Amino acid sequence: MPTFLSRIVGSAVLLWSLLLPFTQADQQVSITTNTYSDAWEGWGVSLAWWAKAFGDRDDLADIVFTLNSTKWEPGDQTLPGLGLNIVRYNAGACSWNTINGSVTMSASANIPSTKQIEGYWLDGLSSDPSSSSWNWTVDANQRDMMLKAQERGANIFELFSNSPMWWQLNNHNPSGADDGGSNLPSSQYRNHAIYLSTIAKYAKDNWGVTFDSIEPFNEPSSNWWKSSGTQEGCYIDADSQKAIIPILRDEMKAQGLDGTTIAASDENSYQLALNSWNTIGESIQKSDVGRMNTHGYSGSSGPRDDLQKLARGIGQKVWDSEYGDNDGTGHTMVKNIMLDLRILKPDAWVQWQVLDGSDWGLIEADISSSTLKGATEKYFNLAQFTRHIRPGMKILETSSSNIVPAIDEDSHTLVIVAANWDEQSTFNFDLSNFSKLPTDGSKIRSWMTNGNGEKLYASVDNIALDNQSISTSLGNGTVQTFEIDGVYL
Repeated sequence: MPTFLSRIVGSAVLLWSLLLPFTQADQQVSITTNTYSDAWEGWGVSLAWWAKAFGDRDDLADIVFTLNSTKWEPGDQTLPGLGLNIVRYNAGACSWNTINGSVTMSASANIPSTKQIEGYWLDGLSSDPSSSSWNWTVDANQRDMMLKAQERGANIFELFSNSPMWWQLNNHNPSGADDGGSNLPSSQYRNHAIYLSTIAKYAKDNWGVTFDSIEPFNEPSSNWWKSSGTQEGCYIDADSQKAIIPILRDEMKAQGLDGTTIAASDENSYQLALNSWNTIGESIQKSDVGRMNTHGYSGSSGPRDDLQKLARGIGQKVWDSEYGDNDGTGHTMVKNIMLDLRILKPDAWVQWQVLDGSDWGLIEADISSSTLKGATEKYFNLAQFTRHIRPGMKILETSSSNIVPAIDEDSHTLVIVAANWDEQSTFNFDLSNFSKLPTDGSKIRSWMTNGNGEKLYASVDNIALDNQSISTSLGNGTVQTFEIDGVYL
C-alpha cells in the first residue's frame, strides 16, 4: 500500500527511458504460441479502504465486478465494467472497547477513521466465536461489498491482515511500534493465527464466503510501520514470519480449513519478497505455503525473474497481490502490468484501490467525505486488460515489452493488448505461428484508450486480418486491445 512510496514510483518513472526499450516507427511483432503457465486466475482489488466508505453502493459493485456498462453518480458518466473476479478482504485490527476495565487501544494521532478497520476479536479472553469476546456486526460496509462482489461473479477470495488486533501488540497500537520495529511478541503468534482462521471459518459458515487463501502479513519487512503512522501496519521480520506460518497452518487445520492456501509474504517490493522467501525456506514453503504474494511498488526495477524462478522451481503460484501508483494516466500502470506478465509471470494481478485521491485510485474519490469525482484515464487503461484477458485464458510469452497476448482455447479467441510510448508507430502483428486463423478480410474487434484523452476505451472498427497479420498505427501513450476469433494454437 502506498506509504512512503510516491518517491519510489516517481523514481521508477524516471528510469523508464533507461530500462525499457521504446518502440520504433515500425514494429514487427511475431505472436508466439508458447503459454507461460496454467490458466490465468484473474484480476482483483483489495477492499480496504474504499469499501469501508462505499460498500453500500450497488452501482460501484456493478462497475468493479461486472462487465456491464453502468451509469453512476455523480453526473451522467457511464463506465464499462472492469469485471474483476478476485477480492482481497482486510481483517481489521481496531476496536474501541476496554479490556479488564483499563486496557484500551492506542491509536495514532495521524490515522484517519477511514483507514481504521474494525476487528472482530475484541479482547482475546475467549477464542469461542460465539462468545462476547467477538463482535461479528462490525465492518459492515467492507463485508457488504465482498458479498456484492460474490453476487456479481467474483470467485476468488483472500483474507489478509495489515496488522494483528491491537491488543496483541506490544504497544496496543495497530499502526506500528514507536521505532518501526517489531511490535508483535512471540506470545501472540498463535492468537494472530486463531484470529485469521476463525474469521475464515465464520465467513464460510455464516456469510457463504469461502476464502481461498489467507495472507497473515502485509509489507511486514518494511520499517515504516510506526505508532505515528497513517494506517494499520506491523513490522514482522522474516524469521518471525517463518515461525508464524506453521502456527497458522495448525490453526487452519483445527478449523477444518485444510483446503485453504496460505499466501506469503506481501512484501512491498520484489527484492523484499525474494529476501523473505529465502528466509522462510523451502521446507515451509512446500509444506505450509501455497502461493507467493508480492506487491509491485518497486515499479520497473527489482528481481522479477529471480522471484518467478524461485517460486516456480518448487511449484508455487505467484500473485502480484497489490499494485498502486499516483500516475492518473495509467501509463505507469500499463508498463508495469506488461513487465509483470512478461517477466514475473504471475497467475493474477490485483489493484490496491479502485477509489482514492491524488490519482492513486482508478476513480478519483475523497474517502474521508465519501465523495466521488470521476474515472481517470487509468481506469480505462486497466479496462483494456481486465475486460479482455479473462480468467481461464492463457498468457502467451513475448519478447516485446509493449504487448500482452492471451488466448482462450475453448472459444479460440486471441487477445492482444498493445501500447506505444514513442512517436506515432505502426505495429504489425504476425499471427502466422498459429495453426488456424480466420480468413483474410475478417473484421477484428478493437478498443482504444489514447494519451490525449480523446478516446477512453472507444471501439475501433477499421481493423481487419490481412495476410495472416494485423496492422495498426498507435500514437504516443495509446493502449489498444484486439480480439480475433477462430485462432487455434
